[in-house]
Amino acid sequence: MTSFWIINALLLVLAIFFIVLPLWRGKQKNNAVQRNAANLEIFRDQTAEMDADLRNGLLTQELYEQGKRELQARLLEEVEEGPSMQISMPRNPLRVLAMALSLLVPLVAVGLYWKVGNPNALLPQVSHGGAEGSGAMRSEVAIRELEKKLEEKPDSPEGWLLLARSYSEVERFADAARAYDKLTKLVPNDAQLWADYADVLAMVHDQSLVGGPTKLLDKALELDPNNGKALALSGSAAMERGDYAMAVRHWENLLKLIPADTEDAKMVESGIQQARSFMQIKNGKAPMLAQRAPAEMQPTAPSGGKERIAGTVTLSDAIKSQASPDDTLFVLVRAAEGPKMPLAIIRKQVRDLPLKFALDDSMAMSPQMKMSNFEQMVVIARISKSGNAMPQPGDMQGMSATLKPGTQGVKLSIDTVVK
Repeated sequence: MTSFWIINALLLVLAIFFIVLPLWRGKQKNNAVQRNAANLEIFRDQTAEMDADLRNGLLTQELYEQGKRELQARLLEEVEEGPSMQISMPRNPLRVLAMALSLLVPLVAVGLYWKVGNPNALLPQVSHGGAEGSGAMRSEVAIRELEKKLEEKPDSPEGWLLLARSYSEVERFADAARAYDKLTKLVPNDAQLWADYADVLAMVHDQSLVGGPTKLLDKALELDPNNGKALALSGSAAMERGDYAMAVRHWENLLKLIPADTEDAKMVESGIQQARSFMQIKNGKAPMLAQRAPAEMQPTAPSGGKERIAGTVTLSDAIKSQASPDDTLFVLVRAAEGPKMPLAIIRKQVRDLPLKFALDDSMAMSPQMKMSNFEQMVVIARISKSGNAMPQPGDMQGMSATLKPGTQGVKLSIDTVVK
């Protein structure tokens, strides 16, 4: 900040020098000198006329002498007024203007900057560029050097921000979290820092935003309700804990900040649709088969079109002991590429396994998101301990290969535990 003001002071001095110096050196024109010269010229002309009249006999010698004395007396009177006028003249107005400008220019410049500029930029703030151009270092040697500098100067927000981002770049997320913790103490009112801190802390907690990261996101939104990253992550955190209404609320607020018809806007809209779909599932309004009908009684092909995908879900013996008969079972189909929201979904229980399933447009969560609108899909079977349709650590699932609409006889085994 000191350097900023020193540079601006030097620029002001330079500007004043170019403006004031010419005015200070300027001289006021002396009109009395010009008037005396004109009087002398008039005296010469009149004397010459009298000389001509004397030669031509128009004037007598007596009248000529009298007239010449009168001209000389009048000239002496007018010329003698010059010194007295100069003595009574005020100071040079150009120098007065120069002194006024030397005071007004700095005052106006500083006042204008304080009015339309950004004085807060002079405070110890930190920049929040993206990953590109953020200055994060990947070299361990450079990181250690920065650590040493911060030991000597621990109150540098810029240094802690650079260190936190550098830790993140080399995936030292626990160290990055500690750096952000130090940074938020130095700059406690910056919403972006709290959002970045939450993002890193989630990586420490196996990519989970529940708990500590959620509290950090709440702090970020308290400081700035329109912080884009905090809104995006808060929506994801709400989805993770099954609060789909809150997820919709956060992402709808985020959507207002994003230009329409962009890829980011489409991603947020897709997330909102997915959250609303899970709300329907949670409230029991989603299309599904009978809750506890024996597997052998399930229809193999409910009414549907050419888009129907059918098959059987089984539970691997390797993880069978980790599932309870009352655990929720979801069988869903989604596009292989594009939105990750379910195109159709069935909700059952583990006791219904092995389960014969059939998914088609009649089970669509929304008219715009139907199986018939996509050429490639995947089927996912997931056992949820919490009843949450979003995958969470400890859930078990299986996923098919990429399928085309109309595929029959899909064999799907639940054989993986979600980390």
